[in-house]
Amino acid sequence: MWQSSPPGSIYDYIRVASFSIGPDGLVDQWSLRAEDLFGLTAEEAVGRDPVEAFMPAQLRAGGRRRVAEILDGKEWTGLVPFRIPDRDGLQGVAEIYVMPTETESGERAALCIVVDVQALRRIESDLAASQAIFGQSPFGFLLFNTDLTVQRANRRFATVFGGAAEDHRGRTVHDYLPRREADRMAAALRRVLETGESVTDLQIVGAAPGSREQRHWSINLYRVHGGSGRPIGVAGLGTDVTRRHLAAREAAGVRRNLALLNEAGSRIGNSLDLETTARELLDVTVPGFCDLASVDLYQGLLQGDDDRPARMHGPGTGPGAQRAHHGAAGTPGGRLPSALMRRVAFASAVSDAPVSGPGTPPGRRPDDAGATPAGPVGVGEIHRFPAASPGALALRTARPRLVLGGGPDDLVQCTLVVPMVAHDTVVGLAQFSRTKGSEPFGERDRAVAVELAARAAVSIDNARLYRREHERALILQRSLLPPGDPEAAGLDIACRYLPGNAATEVGGDWFDVIELPGHRTALVVGDVMGRGLRAAVAMGELRTAVRTLALLDLEPAEVLAALDEVARGLGAPGGSQQSRSRDADLAEVYLATCVYAVYDPVTRRCTIANAGHMPPVVAESGEGGALLLEVPPGMPLGAGVGGEPFEEIEVELPEGALLALYTDGLVESRDHTLEDGLRGLREALRDPAQPLEDVCDHVLNTLETRHGEDDIALLMARVQGLPPDAVGDWRLPREPRSVGRARELARTRLHAWGLEGLADTTELLVSELVTNALRYGEGEIRLRLLLDRTLVCEVWDGGLVQPRRRRARDTDEGGRGLQLVGLLSAGWGTRRTPRGKTVWFDLPLPGAAEATPAAELSAEQLLEMYG
Repeated sequence: MWQSSPPGSIYDYIRVASFSIGPDGLVDQWSLRAEDLFGLTAEEAVGRDPVEAFMPAQLRAGGRRRVAEILDGKEWTGLVPFRIPDRDGLQGVAEIYVMPTETESGERAALCIVVDVQALRRIESDLAASQAIFGQSPFGFLLFNTDLTVQRANRRFATVFGGAAEDHRGRTVHDYLPRREADRMAAALRRVLETGESVTDLQIVGAAPGSREQRHWSINLYRVHGGSGRPIGVAGLGTDVTRRHLAAREAAGVRRNLALLNEAGSRIGNSLDLETTARELLDVTVPGFCDLASVDLYQGLLQGDDDRPARMHGPGTGPGAQRAHHGAAGTPGGRLPSALMRRVAFASAVSDAPVSGPGTPPGRRPDDAGATPAGPVGVGEIHRFPAASPGALALRTARPRLVLGGGPDDLVQCTLVVPMVAHDTVVGLAQFSRTKGSEPFGERDRAVAVELAARAAVSIDNARLYRREHERALILQRSLLPPGDPEAAGLDIACRYLPGNAATEVGGDWFDVIELPGHRTALVVGDVMGRGLRAAVAMGELRTAVRTLALLDLEPAEVLAALDEVARGLGAPGGSQQSRSRDADLAEVYLATCVYAVYDPVTRRCTIANAGHMPPVVAESGEGGALLLEVPPGMPLGAGVGGEPFEEIEVELPEGALLALYTDGLVESRDHTLEDGLRGLREALRDPAQPLEDVCDHVLNTLETRHGEDDIALLMARVQGLPPDAVGDWRLPREPRSVGRARELARTRLHAWGLEGLADTTELLVSELVTNALRYGEGEIRLRLLLDRTLVCEVWDGGLVQPRRRRARDTDEGGRGLQLVGLLSAGWGTRRTPRGKTVWFDLPLPGAAEATPAAELSAEQLLEMYG
């Protein structure tokens, strides 16, 4: 059946032409293809001698012989050089097939079929090159028909997917790839065929036949056209990029891990709190490194007991053979750890993950009966890891362990159990889990997990050390400050202490409230130069010295003078001035300021001395407002100018007045001058009638006290003098009958106060003191009874000789009075006065725990006194 040649036939690629030669040897027919090949129209070619027209001159003789032979009936095939007339000598080579013919009249003629040899050579070269590229290419090559079936595959492709190259003809991409990837590939082929737009580096994932290993290919697709320009299919070139993909994934993993470690460096350890540091570790790792994570710390570590297992290094215990010793720190042996753990943090990136933690073997929670039932561990719960669990083994060996997921219903695919080691000691356990569908942990992940756990462990250990030192510093600070709310006769007291160093919460500022005889009170505020623990230690030494000097009942100026000597001695190691000059730094630590005030509630008079400290402030209700007391400042304690006397002033404080003693941190700041700070303090004390605690808070809230530049100590006292009816004061002549008169006055006043139960004891002790004043003292005798929280009795005389308690011999008729005073009273003592001395004792009021009535004196005590 004859049919027209479809586009894409062989004639689209080669140049074929025909013409005929008549009996006269001239061209009598000229085809259209001959016009295209030779560039001559039929009008130009018909009637011309082909030898004369197309052949070079040197070949014409031979050409005429061939034409004659052909016209004689011979066929001929060969290569003939030709030139194109009137085309500037353009030449070519044609393969001519000449067939003899006859005309209608029987004359001999010829039909010539001409093929352009140069076009054939180009086709041959292109086919050879195509075959070389297609057959010898190291890459997989496929040629798809327009129906997207394989038309041709090269040897490399067949090597990967099996069989011979011819066996793949007619197959589709669904025969090679998983459905999802095959659909992507088919869609790309269809798009390239329809649009002509090439596709480069199409990433396809699949497995070769008979292999489970996933391979990665990079596919390049382009449309193929025929000689007429019509699309005839799609060519695909595939390159196995599995290694490149793995390398890229490894590089990406390295970059991700480096970024993770960099993030960990900036985010872990920003807090000195153990639980916060554990949560920071999980914030970094979930979900960037794992899907679930938890942190367990030793319970003793959290409680400050520090009973963590210690790792011992000895013969044969290097990095490859380290043994963990569990139980109390330093306990020898390699037994499994039994210390309690507490889960302090848990994080999950999976919505349906258990709230208790990763899918590793669960810990055990001790119940009330002491058993340890298995079960999930929640955040904040205390537990022990079972002896054979990965957690216990990791704690024992201090090495990470990889745990694969449990049953088919287990959410977790694998877990890294990593001990948290700091300074060769395990502080806890971190667990990192990845769920099914995630990439399992590799060796590089293990190294990253160990590094992350180590960084967190160091921060946790630092937080532990900080917590321990902080607690010790707080204990030290509390031990150096008055416990609870100080109480004093005739004063309402409130106090505040704000450390300038938030890290240690200790400093060199201090205040104190010291009970003195006669219901008097010493108010002390001091400031040691410097900050932190060292200043706090110096402050403690000076505070102890102040209390010791206060017991001597010296005047305020005398106390500061003695304290100055103490400070200079503390600042000079060995006590010598030469040593002090060699250690200037230590001497500077004991440079301090101090204000010392003694308040007498009977007279409401306050005696104040100042050693380089801030001036006290007195605030009264009304128009007077708050005023700075002009106390001569004197030199700071330990300033090295020995012999410089301290001055003191005495002021009378009205009822309800407020006395404020403070350190310079309250009024000094880089943001304002000292004068501005003092002005602000006076303004904050405009309403001293408010409750004293509220006044303290108002002062701290009004002034800039959160600058952190210095410690702040604030001591406030509201004057509440003893009422007149709480004081009994009598002067007695120096005569024997004054002893009886003193007993009578005391009994009468005690009955008036409703203290009949103390009358006998008081009479006895008053009689002893007045008798001593008559026997050993001088001048007028003064008896005073003071009633406040205790009953105080004072006997004054003009003698300077201080009585002392001594042990009487069996033959002595006297010498037992002060022993009796010491046994029957809560306390007794003596103090100097400007005109002599005062001997005093105090008795607890009825109902007080310190009460020791005379009736309760044992026979042994009486026999001891009187032999």
